[in-house]
Order: sequence, then C-alpha cells, then structure tokens
Amino acid sequence: MAIEIERKFLLVDDSWRPAADAGTKMRQGYLSNSEKSSIRVRISGDVAHINIKSAEPGCVRREYEYPIPVSDAEELLADLCHDALIEKIRYKVNFSGFIWEIDVFSGVNQGLIVAEIELDDLEQKFPRPPWIGREVSDEIRYYNSHLIYYPFCQWSSTESMG
Repeated sequence: MAIEIERKFLLVDDSWRPAADAGTKMRQGYLSNSEKSSIRVRISGDVAHINIKSAEPGCVRREYEYPIPVSDAEELLADLCHDALIEKIRYKVNFSGFIWEIDVFSGVNQGLIVAEIELDDLEQKFPRPPWIGREVSDEIRYYNSHLIYYPFCQWSSTESMG
C-alpha cells in the first residue's frame, strides 16, 4: 500500500524565497472527489500524472500516482474534471536536509501560500524553518480537493488570517 505522510503549514513571511528553486507551474483538476477518495489529474511543468488519494483528514493518507501523457491530461482537465481548477507554482526549498514544497496559489486561490513536508513516519522529527507558521495538516479547507469547492477568494477575513 502506498502511504503519504505529509504535514502542512502556513508561512509567516517570504524569507524562504532566496533558497527556493525556480518553481514549477501546476494545474490540476478533480475527476472525482468523495468522502472516501479523490481522483486528481495534474500537469506539472511538462509532465502529467493521475493521482488517487484517500480522503481522511490528517497527516497520513493512502496515495497512488501514475504518469499519463500530457495530451491526455489536457483533455481530462478540459472535458471531465470539475470546472474549478487548482493553479499554483510549487517551489522546493532544502532546509537542514529536508525538502519543503511551498505552493503559491493563483487564480481563485490567489494569496494562499502553504508549505508541505513529506516524512518517512508520523513521529519523524524535523527542524522548523523560521518562515514556518501554524500547522494546518488537519484543516480540510487547506486541502486542494476542498479548494475547488471553497476557494480562498471566498474565505472571510477571519478564515484567511489562519
């Protein structure tokens, strides 16, 4: 079974940017999004994948990902996915030997920036960079699969402040 252990955080500032790579533009949509699982299509730079992920909230979820032709992904995004798409640039930052993925959202989620770290096990210790803020791993409103239904632009000022 493929398991993803991922923790998600808000950021306190942009001091991560000097250490970031050039970033990769991503577009993704959802073929299915239920209480049990989501099926996502993503174009990341010049590659595409289909992804199946269990839907339980928290840091540990089952995840299966398979490469598909970019042309197939374009068709799926245009014709079969939920109308709302997730658009973002993903930056990678190495901090003390750990790779952080920082998603800077655009489109209807403009203004949302979230950092994620994948771990080998739930109890794994990692150093927290100075730009990391509050953990939001258990808050479904920050999940991409939720942002297609309730985008950041619709959040109240209280919600968007974290």
